[in-house]
Amino acid sequence: MTVARQMVSAEVLKLRRNRGLMAMTGLLTVGVTILYFGYLVIRHAGNPAMYGPGGGVETFERAVRMLGLYFGALAAILVGTEAGTADVSTGVFRDLVATGRSRLALFGSRTPAAIAVALTFTVTAFALSVGAAFVFAGGQPTPSAALILQSLAWVLLANAVMAALAVGVGSLTGSRGLTLTAVIGWVTIVTQILLNATSLGSVRDGLLSASLSQIAPIPSNIPFVIGTGAAIAVIAGWALVPTAVGAWRTRTRDA
Repeated sequence: MTVARQMVSAEVLKLRRNRGLMAMTGLLTVGVTILYFGYLVIRHAGNPAMYGPGGGVETFERAVRMLGLYFGALAAILVGTEAGTADVSTGVFRDLVATGRSRLALFGSRTPAAIAVALTFTVTAFALSVGAAFVFAGGQPTPSAALILQSLAWVLLANAVMAALAVGVGSLTGSRGLTLTAVIGWVTIVTQILLNATSLGSVRDGLLSASLSQIAPIPSNIPFVIGTGAAIAVIAGWALVPTAVGAWRTRTRDA
């Protein structure tokens, strides 16, 4: 356990030292949250008769969806991609293997490190959303404690799965560009097209975004319903299958 903890800590340190990655991750989470609420507050101040307050429960729910399925997910994908591809793309994978360290151990330290870094930004952005929802409520209903806790758990789960998915795909391809293009393209473009393709029927139940939306504590914007048990199984599959494939590729990759 001590060795595992040290390896995860080393991976976290490598990610933290990437200033460009940290800046972009912060922008997509904390930065976007500040811009979102800032825009709502300024809009309300400019024309309160037409636009409601910048806080309240409805605004909070939109911020939660934004962090869980959109900008927070993109940030988690960025971090996961870096964790999954850094060793190969920088040419240090051979040196790490030469130390005699298990390849599976090398891979096993990537996912928890990526999740830890990504969720640090997610929690910060979520805390800002909660604060803004209350401070700028302007007499509107505010989120309950139960909704806040359930939303936090859901956002953490959604971002953790996205990070694990990116780590697995990154470890498979070994390419930052290819991984980012494939994962972000699938999550943001292809998935949205498939969600509205009614001819696919129940095939759409296997989409990650659909299953995440099904178990979300906020209103779903998915045009069909998935059973809770099936949704949980789909989410687990999207986290575990890429992880297994990434572990296999790390184990068999030429050093």
